[in-house]
Amino acid sequence: QVQLVESGGGLVQPGGSLRLSCTSSTGTLGSYSMGWFRQAPGKEREFVAAVSWSGNHANYADSVKGRFTISKDNTLNTASLQMSSLKPEDTAVYYCAADPTSPEDWPRSYSQYFEYWGQGSLVTVSS
Repeated sequence: QVQLVESGGGLVQPGGSLRLSCTSSTGTLGSYSMGWFRQAPGKEREFVAAVSWSGNHANYADSVKGRFTISKDNTLNTASLQMSSLKPEDTAVYYCAADPTSPEDWPRSYSQYFEYWGQGSLVTVSS
């Protein structure tokens, strides 16, 4: 059983930056594709970004492309989401998730593939 823990959320002004991190204290993430999803108040959870198990390939939602960067460091057993040029509409609870069965070194974006989830980290973009 893999337990994921997110950190790095908080309050940031529009146009600012924030970095979310995700790690596991109960297992290695080296063979897992990792993803970030978010859920804003009153809305359904949506895909944000995913990175392949090797860290060499990434996939982004159109709404964050060019502003967010996902990365994975297998030596540190972490996945990160660097968020820049933040907008009020980026306000949400962000969830880290792990996909243990990705058949190729390419990240999938559908939430049903992600078996393990973190508890969520709140990001608020407001002046």
